[in-house]
Amino acid sequence: MKASVGASYGDDSYAVGVNACQDAIDQLGDKNPDLLLVFSSVKYDQEKMLSGVRSVAPNALLVGSSTSGEITTQGPLKDKSVAIMAIKSPEIKYFVGVGENILANPTLAGKMAADKVKEQTGDMLKAFMMIPDVLVGNGADIVRGVLESLGAHFPVVGGASGDDFAFKKTYQYVNDKVYSGSVVGLGLTGNFKIGIGVKHGWIPVGEPMTVTKSSGAVVHEINGAPAVKIYENYFGAEEAKVLRTEALAKLAITYPLGMKVAGSDELLIRDPITVDEHGSITCAAEIPEGSEIRLMVGSREEAVKVAKIAAEDAILQLEGSTPKAVIIFNCIARNKLFGDKSGEEINAIQQAIGKQVPLIGFYTYGEQAPLGGEVKNIEKCNSAFHNETVVICVLAD
Repeated sequence: MKASVGASYGDDSYAVGVNACQDAIDQLGDKNPDLLLVFSSVKYDQEKMLSGVRSVAPNALLVGSSTSGEITTQGPLKDKSVAIMAIKSPEIKYFVGVGENILANPTLAGKMAADKVKEQTGDMLKAFMMIPDVLVGNGADIVRGVLESLGAHFPVVGGASGDDFAFKKTYQYVNDKVYSGSVVGLGLTGNFKIGIGVKHGWIPVGEPMTVTKSSGAVVHEINGAPAVKIYENYFGAEEAKVLRTEALAKLAITYPLGMKVAGSDELLIRDPITVDEHGSITCAAEIPEGSEIRLMVGSREEAVKVAKIAAEDAILQLEGSTPKAVIIFNCIARNKLFGDKSGEEINAIQQAIGKQVPLIGFYTYGEQAPLGGEVKNIEKCNSAFHNETVVICVLAD
């Protein structure tokens, strides 16, 4: 397996696509890659950017997403850019499926994307990567649909498209086509190894509490009181008033909710987004009634530490094989937590995997991965929708 990463920035969308792809191709040393992973800022005209990429490598299967920041082997890119990974391997085959109209039925969209991949691969499917749009539908439902198709314990990895922290409209790519409101699924078959690392490092504060009333992604009551009380009790009533007038999402960057789930040594993070006049909190994915939750607090030091542990976990799963490509799905909340120091997290990951291993990634609106990164004991592999988490996928021969 050979992989390489190229990147470009500027004002001409077509030229930036051309230059990023040419950069990746030059480093690969092969004009005909099998796969291109394309991650782009929404600054660029998405169709023109993609046309530029395709003009350089028209025969490669192309899958990608708009982002809230691009990551390469050099670290998080400072400018709004296009980043591309090119992969060539005689041992891996790739198959794509798209589930459209998440808005109408997120579960069905997830199932459709996985069904289309499965139709092409049959029982040969070894790994499934997904890129959903979660601005229009519940991310946990999309994952649920994928697992309805592939089986309850299938290893799924991925990240939700971004739009430079605007939360207005995101895009997904397959070959020449730009989608929105869709989920793109990429299936891998063949003789290769995959390792997945999953950690967040957020720390619980205060006592465990119980969600006493919720519906889907809306938490109405916690311990029998309006859900927003969890923040009022911690910050004080005056401070919490601001939550009702400003986007809770900004506060949730460092104070999300953590939900206890079986099969994970960390609480599953849920991002609160808005509060209504009744004190109900809408989250980025559901928190079922009866769930035990905690208020969480972000720590840069802890986030760096666990990112390295996640990378080490992924490497262990390769069973001694040398990593050849790294794909990172990293929550935008982590990027905001680190600020100018976001490179420290990527650096910690590279310390574990190797600075020379080609690396690509993007800052997401949610991540998909098995709880605890479990892929070896398949009966304990429970893929889920995560928030504020770093997911590291490593490929090897």
